[in-house]
Order: sequence, then C-alpha cells, then structure tokens
Amino acid sequence: MDTTGTGTRRTATTGRATTPTLADYARHSAYSDPGPHADLLRAVAPTPAATGAAACATIVHYRAGRPALTDAQRADIDQRWLATILDTAVARQAGPLDAPRDLPRQVAGCCRDHTLFSLGVLRAHGVPARSRIGFAGYFEPPFFHDHVVVEHWADDGAGGGRWVRWDPELTPDSSWGFDVRDMPTGPGSPFPTAAEVWRAVRAGEVDPASYGVDPGLPQLGGKDFVRGYVLLELAHRMRDEVLLWDVWGATPDDVPGVAELWAQEADGDASAPEPSSDELDALADEVAALLVAADAGDAAAEAALADRYAGRWAARGRVTTLSPSGRVGITDLAERTTRWAPAP
Repeated sequence: MDTTGTGTRRTATTGRATTPTLADYARHSAYSDPGPHADLLRAVAPTPAATGAAACATIVHYRAGRPALTDAQRADIDQRWLATILDTAVARQAGPLDAPRDLPRQVAGCCRDHTLFSLGVLRAHGVPARSRIGFAGYFEPPFFHDHVVVEHWADDGAGGGRWVRWDPELTPDSSWGFDVRDMPTGPGSPFPTAAEVWRAVRAGEVDPASYGVDPGLPQLGGKDFVRGYVLLELAHRMRDEVLLWDVWGATPDDVPGVAELWAQEADGDASAPEPSSDELDALADEVAALLVAADAGDAAAEAALADRYAGRWAARGRVTTLSPSGRVGITDLAERTTRWAPAP
C-alpha cells in the first residue's frame, strides 16, 4: 500500500529514520503539535494527575460507558492531529482545558487521544514523553483490551533516569492493584506492550482471542490483530502517533470498499508484491524482538528499529483509515486530508 503520496499503491519510500532521542521526545511531533493552542497546554501542570484530569475533561471516550454522543461528536473520532482536536474543544467551550465540561462540549475520542493530549502537555513543558501501544488487562479481566498509555522520562538528577508509564484515563484506586501513575512493566505487567503480547502469542503462552477491542467483537482481535498492533507500536515509538485504525504496509483487501478506493488512486506506477501472512509474521517477529530489546536498554536494537522504520513500514504519505464509524478512507498524512469511500 502506498504511504508516500506518490500514487504507488503498495510501496513506500521515505527518508532514512533516525533513532528518537530524549530531546526529540521532548518536542512536539506533527501529531502532538497544538497549533495555536500552546498556551492552553502550558497552563496544565505536567504531572500525571493534572494532565490526565485535563485530558479526560476535554475528551470523552466514544465507546466506554456508552456515552450519548451528538452527531458532531460521532465525527470527532477520526481527528488525528492534536491541533484539530483542540480546535474542536475550544469551539465548544472556551477557557482552560482542565475545566469541567458537559458531555456535548467534550471531544469524542479514545485512549489514543487521551494519550496524545497528555503528550502535548508534557512536551509543551519540555518533558520527554511518548505513547505506548499494547493491551490493558485491568478493565475486564481476563480479557486484554487494546489500549494506549503514556510514558514520560523521569530524570534522576544524576545524569540518568527512567521511563515512567501511566494511564491518563485512570485515577488512583486500590482496586486496580497497581500504581496507575507508575505502572509496573515487564513480565506480568497489567499493560503488556503489543510486542510483548505478540511474542507470547508466537510462543503459545497466551490465547490470542483474549486480546482485542472487546470480548464481544471477536472479529477485532486475535493473532492478526495483535500483529498489526506491533507496527502501530513501532510507529508511535518513532513519534508518528497515528490513529489505531490507520493501516499501511499491507492492503486490507477483506474490508469492503478498500480495494476499489485504492484502485482509483492508481497512476500506473509499479506496485510492490503484497506480503504474505508468513512474511508479515516474520516482520512482526523481528520488530517485536527489537522493541523488547530496546525497552531493556539495547541501543543497537533502538537503531535497528529506526532503520526498519525508514522504508516500507513507515506510517507516512498515504494510509488506509478504517474508522469505527464504518467509514473507509484514504488519508494523505502530508496534506492532512481523508478521501472517504461513498456510503454503501
């Protein structure tokens, strides 16, 4: 699938990626850039408590708790840029982002948006921060819901530090069984990363059917779903904080309308062969191993991830957007536009 914006359907050519540094994570990405709303972000204290509260005041999860959304809010969920999300928030209610909002004045989004908002606040204060893609086992155990959480760099004052992982949607409560503002990581974590889950699936250690969007939506879960989230985890680590329903690198031809939509984009350029399921499995094996090694402090693995992301598997140019609203579109990430397929 094309991710270049050149019209080639399946191939991607990008500039060579470099390993993000702490300085990179402390500055805005294209996604977390607040545009004209920087002062509103700087007015929020860069702590998990204050940032998470402001994120949840501004953004309501479009599905959790089954909120009664307006027609306008139902269209909110495909806003991938923080500047656009904040445009909508300010239009509905001016003033501080941590002020209470009635439901119709909130922006509908999901965990990715709560996390992106939090990254915006932290980076506005110069705090290195990144998003982590994985699965939360604490909402409806034993099921693990797809989820996105925050990591910020905590300097120890002696030239070192560590990444602190936290969930901006949670408030401290002993019932969680862990510190929601400094979540445990590694084996047995309440939030295993996509890479960790994929490796456990491949080793036969977990049932892939226990991982997905919801236990009542088995079509949005399982082995291939987890595999796709490994690429999402890589993209977010490289500061491309795409939507959870952005797809690239392999054409989702089983989704009605996708092939026809991309056929309209063709301009006669040669297309790369579509990867087989075995090839995608092997790619996920490699990327997942590198992600886990990088989390353990392996600088060579970090560099290898950047090299892997420099080519076809970067979420740049054009991607397929498979919105939970049922819409299917092609998004030009450079132009920040989406061409939606006609409703069936």
